[in-house]
Amino acid sequence: MTDRHRADHRWAPDIRRLTGEFVGTAFLLAAVVGSGIMAERLTDDVGLQLLQNAFATAGVLVALILAFGSVSGAHFNPAVTLTDRWFHGVDTPTTVWYIAAQTAGGVFGVIVANIMFDLDAVEWSTKDRSSINLAFAEGVATLGLLLVIFGIVRSGRSSVVAFAVGGYIAGAYYFTASTSFANPAVTVARMFSDTFAGIRPADAPAFIAAQLAAVALAIALIRVMHPDMDDVADRVVLPHDDTVTHGVRHHE
Repeated sequence: MTDRHRADHRWAPDIRRLTGEFVGTAFLLAAVVGSGIMAERLTDDVGLQLLQNAFATAGVLVALILAFGSVSGAHFNPAVTLTDRWFHGVDTPTTVWYIAAQTAGGVFGVIVANIMFDLDAVEWSTKDRSSINLAFAEGVATLGLLLVIFGIVRSGRSSVVAFAVGGYIAGAYYFTASTSFANPAVTVARMFSDTFAGIRPADAPAFIAAQLAAVALAIALIRVMHPDMDDVADRVVLPHDDTVTHGVRHHE
């Protein structure tokens, strides 16, 4: 095989893994937005709306990580994928394809939620999230999420990571001023929802910038606390079939 053919092969998409990331992220956003719409229709109490939205999102997220973890690792989040790339858990082509699949899946999930609740398929959000403190909160939310995921994977307790992530997101809905998007793909997708869960397109860049800044800080902190993270990064968020099969590690 020539060098050119090898390069082409490296950039060829792994359809199985990309399908997992697309479908998983789509269901995640359908849960986030759908539960937000349902909450708005069930009550006028904003606090209760947030509780319902947080509970539904956390529950679905746990289920999705458990269901899709063996397929793609269940990243569902460019921040997770970029951090995993730094520690060599995934290669550059996989990173690019994952982020594309996560973003497309997120937008598709929001469209599905809109249709389920008899709204226009695409409704640009008018939800104002322009305050600087909200963008700062997104940095905090994303940093915490990454530290939880990579810390648990490094500890060798992958069996509990889904529940830890779900619990963290549920809590972060309340302790962060932004209600914890903590995910650039989620931020992009929520622009398509003019509901309780939406974000104005004009406000999204600040959220994404804060999330990416959190990735850089998380990498630095993880490197300090877990200097051997590279050894287990291919198990993020959960071990998947191309890295672990019947207990045997596979290497390219």
